[in-house]
Amino acid sequence: MDEVLAILGPTATGKSGLGMQLSADFDAEIVSADALQIYRGLNIGTAKPTVEERRLVVHHLIDIREPEESFSAGEFARQARAVISELGSRGISTILVGGSGLYLRALLEGMSEIPAVPARVREELRDRLETQGLDHLREQLRRVDPVTETRLASGDTQRVLRALEVVEATGSPLSTWLARERRQDPRIEAKKIGLTLPRKLLYDRIRSRVESMLEAGWLLEVESLLDRGYSGAEPAFQAIGYRQLVRHLRGGVSLGEAMDDTIRATRRYAKRQLTWFRSDPAVVWFDASDPEGLRQEVLAWLSG
Repeated sequence: MDEVLAILGPTATGKSGLGMQLSADFDAEIVSADALQIYRGLNIGTAKPTVEERRLVVHHLIDIREPEESFSAGEFARQARAVISELGSRGISTILVGGSGLYLRALLEGMSEIPAVPARVREELRDRLETQGLDHLREQLRRVDPVTETRLASGDTQRVLRALEVVEATGSPLSTWLARERRQDPRIEAKKIGLTLPRKLLYDRIRSRVESMLEAGWLLEVESLLDRGYSGAEPAFQAIGYRQLVRHLRGGVSLGEAMDDTIRATRRYAKRQLTWFRSDPAVVWFDASDPEGLRQEVLAWLSG
């Protein structure tokens, strides 16, 4: 296997399972490219590898932030590059596993430098969030940066604010900055595997996974986080499922409504992920309907 292999694609397609299998086949280590598994305490709802799985295979960039802390694609790229370099110095291959397209692009291709946003702009936008609400800010973003607005999840407060901060501070949309010439960081050459499923099967898996997470104690996990003093407005709680369960625990909706909203939001997110990754011609796609057959197909491709 080449030094770096990236396993990407929509949520619930089996990326983590394949990554575990291939890491055993090649004695590689896994770097998580998941924007939510970085948070301590968010375990069930982020499908974070279990303690036992992490004993079997070393995982990097998991549990590196507290729920109240922000984390950017640029920070991820810097930390992941350091890990990959260190592994390479020991002759160990890296398997990138995750569905965060922006994180993967920042790592593998580099990102344009975006000027710093003045504190005044950040404070003004947070005041507007309090007085006008997220829906109003989202509509503003749709007018000034429709490309970014389209790819953001419905409740992604942190990234809506970030996109508006950039356009108000620089006069140019975030999408324009991201499309500009990349930094001079050396490009990381990686083989890219994309996992896909027929739509009905994907949607069934999403529903089944949400139900399984609830059975595994997801609601108790969220409740325990709130009991620790979190308000539910922190960056980590903008994750799909977490914000819905917070709303349920606050008395806003029934558990059934929260679950249905989580399933719908996850399906929309999976569609956006697929659109993002399909735009990369370097991705080689595999049908993930049969996990064991998938492993053999990928091994054959890697050895070809």
